[in-house]
Amino acid sequence: MRRPNERLLTVALVACAAALTITGCRSASGKPGPGSEVMRPDQVTDFATLYGQNCAACHGASGKNGAAIALANPVYLAIAGVANIQRITANGVTGTAMPPFSKAAGGMLTDNQIVILATGMESSWGNPSAVAGQTSPAFASSGPGNSEKGAKEFAISCARCHGIDASGRPASNGVVTGSLIDPAYLAMISDQGLRSIVIAGQTEQGAHDWRSYTSGPIAHPLTDEDVADIVAWLTSHRIATPGQPY
Repeated sequence: MRRPNERLLTVALVACAAALTITGCRSASGKPGPGSEVMRPDQVTDFATLYGQNCAACHGASGKNGAAIALANPVYLAIAGVANIQRITANGVTGTAMPPFSKAAGGMLTDNQIVILATGMESSWGNPSAVAGQTSPAFASSGPGNSEKGAKEFAISCARCHGIDASGRPASNGVVTGSLIDPAYLAMISDQGLRSIVIAGQTEQGAHDWRSYTSGPIAHPLTDEDVADIVAWLTSHRIATPGQPY
């Protein structure tokens, strides 16, 4: 005969097994019970969930105030367009911290999920009238730009806030900004990233877009050529080994 404590243990184990069978299965076949299924990652189609899981860490929980460019910027969304945002999300940006997210490029998202992200940004944060009636510089540059002209245009249009040498030292209006020519910064941002910021601004930080650059007290819009030249001058400060003491 079994000892009493062994009989109690056997009864307890049988009771536990029965409870698990009742709560966790539809039948004795072991199929999951109602509500117990976990959605596969490639089945997620909710924009907020996809954005929170894949984009918020760099671009901010609400599309701004993150380490990377703000996506909740109507001007940026209007100039970039859904197609460019979809392409960048899928393929990433070589040489930066922006990875590819599409499965075809080694990421974890399906083509449909990337479409949901791109269109979700537009519907959530876009504004069709953000640049209505105005001709903005193109999202992508059509040429390499002229560094010498860029230095002159920077002095005219940007130095008031960023300093004549873009170092971020106190400018003529007392504004202190981060250095735009810091080699470490330039190593982390692409030419397109710089161009996007110059055109669309950083509205969450109070920085204006291409329409409001100043020459003295007078505001004037930048042309496509102006933007290309400024970016060329900024990127001319890149070095091969950023962060190295030598």
